Amino acid sequence: MKPFSKFAFLCTAAALAALAGCQQAPSPAPEGTTSEVPGPDARLGIAVSDGRLVLPIVAGRPAAAYFSVRNDGAANATLAGVHVAGAAKAEMHKTEGGTMSPVDSVEIAPGTTIEFAPGGYHVMAFELSDSLKPGSTTELTFTFSDGDKVSMPVRIERMGDGMHDHGGSGMEGMGH
Repeated sequence: MKPFSKFAFLCTAAALAALAGCQQAPSPAPEGTTSEVPGPDARLGIAVSDGRLVLPIVAGRPAAAYFSVRNDGAANATLAGVHVAGAAKAEMHKTEGGTMSPVDSVEIAPGTTIEFAPGGYHVMAFELSDSLKPGSTTELTFTFSDGDKVSMPVRIERMGDGMHDHGGSGMEGMGH
């Protein structure tokens, strides 16, 4: 091989090796860690954590998603929607005085955390896929009013299975 050809070959091989390294999947987080994801598409200062999807005891009923959203940014953030992978539809709801009602958006002031938890804000997930099984994970994608998005994996539980249920399902007031 000529010296220039050898050099071109080595450069090409090095570039291919570098690209192959980029294709490796990131190693998963250790079991039991809290998932806090600022995400590449998210507004600077927004973090989501402590996510879980609680499946209903009765098949065909909606699931409930719980999580925390923290705004460490300098401006208000408005959560406009949450998508649940494996659900045909998801709605943000709030339970007040024993009555649950849908909400279009949730304002998150700078320096605050909004908890989506049983008995308060939560996300209802409807028409669930059979692929959503307790002990596995799915993904929540949060959309903000300015179009920014952030996603995070969440563990899937069955209602009443874990200590995380805090005595309520978040579905009080559903009237079903």
